[in-house]
Amino acid sequence: MPLDPHTKAMLEQIEALGAPPIWKMEVVDARASMNAMVAMMGPGEEVESIEDRTIDAGGQELPVRIFRPVGLGDGPAPVLVFYHGGGFVIGGLDTHDRDCRALANRAQCVVISIDYRLAPEHPFPAGVEDAWAALRWVVDHSSELGIDATRVAIGGDSAGGNLAAVTALWARDEGIPLRFQLLIYPAVDSTGDYPSRVENATGYLLDRESMEWFTEHYFGTFTERDDWRAAPMRAARHDGVAPALIITAEFDPLRDEGEAYAARLSAAGVQANASRYDGMIHGFFGLTGIVDKADEALGETCSWLRRVLATHRGQP
Repeated sequence: MPLDPHTKAMLEQIEALGAPPIWKMEVVDARASMNAMVAMMGPGEEVESIEDRTIDAGGQELPVRIFRPVGLGDGPAPVLVFYHGGGFVIGGLDTHDRDCRALANRAQCVVISIDYRLAPEHPFPAGVEDAWAALRWVVDHSSELGIDATRVAIGGDSAGGNLAAVTALWARDEGIPLRFQLLIYPAVDSTGDYPSRVENATGYLLDRESMEWFTEHYFGTFTERDDWRAAPMRAARHDGVAPALIITAEFDPLRDEGEAYAARLSAAGVQANASRYDGMIHGFFGLTGIVDKADEALGETCSWLRRVLATHRGQP
């Protein structure tokens, strides 16, 4: 179908501003640009409470932001550990604050957003190691946090979807039982040959040059890009991981690899659902209140989260 008209208008407005593309920016300017764009969208919805704190995860001091939703009942709460997108180079707690507020309220779970280390200052595998260590910390400190360690989901968008997919594999191998993995247009296979990377290479915000810019910063001198910690599609096995919802967008270069990952999980006996949003571009999930299909995607996502996190193990 054609590009969504609201999304098309947004892309035209961005082009009219005349700002340089991200791949022509210095990293510090790219980060400031993303922060400014998100700030223009205004504050997110009210939640019961927000706590900013620093955790010791794997020897690293990582900032996290804990969102507790309005209306959450008594007792240990279900939790979503969330990894933000931004190509492993930009983004942070503030850029995804609106998303995490909405996820907490609509899914009725605690959301813990992880501010993992970014490249190029901290190239691969620093972000992956932080993602895993943060999940381990959340599970180990569940009583302190007031969460139920048997009702844990992980998720993220784009680069954060990559980290969530990798962490789900790691959790399987280390014996942490996850209920769910939410992968929002995830980057899961940078070495693969996918038609959408050609079809959607230009004109839809995330373009070929931007992806190359992110990739070069993330990997630095690391050359083994088929390492499963970088490309979870390349893992030796995918059986036994948590069930997944994978959100994709029609005009996203990453569309096909996300859907291929859902197929790979399904072939391994894992419940995996790929949900494509036609007319949408990479990053649309953050446009709730602006683009109708972003609200639809949020609704679908939170319906899944409520369902999979609603009950304790062994209960109906």
